[in-house]
Amino acid sequence: MEARAEARYLKVSAQKARLVVDMIRGQQAEKAIVTLRTVNKRIAPSVEKVLKSAIANAQNLSDDVDVDKLFVVEAYVNEGPRQKRIRPAPMGRAYRYQRRSSHIIVKVAEKA
Repeated sequence: MEARAEARYLKVSAQKARLVVDMIRGQQAEKAIVTLRTVNKRIAPSVEKVLKSAIANAQNLSDDVDVDKLFVVEAYVNEGPRQKRIRPAPMGRAYRYQRRSSHIIVKVAEKA
C-alpha cells in the first residue's frame, strides 16, 4: 500500500528543494520528520508539511496502517513554471530574470 502527497507551485527553485528532499529519501517517516526539523533550509518546513500529508493520506486509505513502519519510498522535485520578470538596469535598459517554482512529490509505504 502506497500513499502520496504533492505540493505544487512552491516559490523555490527545484535545485534548492532537491538538496532537502534527497536527505529524506529512503528514511523512516518519523526519522525523516526529525531530519527536516533540524535542517537549516527555507524549504524544509514545506517538505515536512508534504510528508505529514502523505502519512495522513496513508492513514485515511487504510485503518490498519502502522505509522511506525512507514518509509519514504519516493521523494522527488519537478520544476514548475517560471515567471519572467524585468529588473531596471542602467541607462534605460532592462535585465530579464526568472522566478522559479517547483512541485514536490512524496510517497510513503509500509515495510515489513
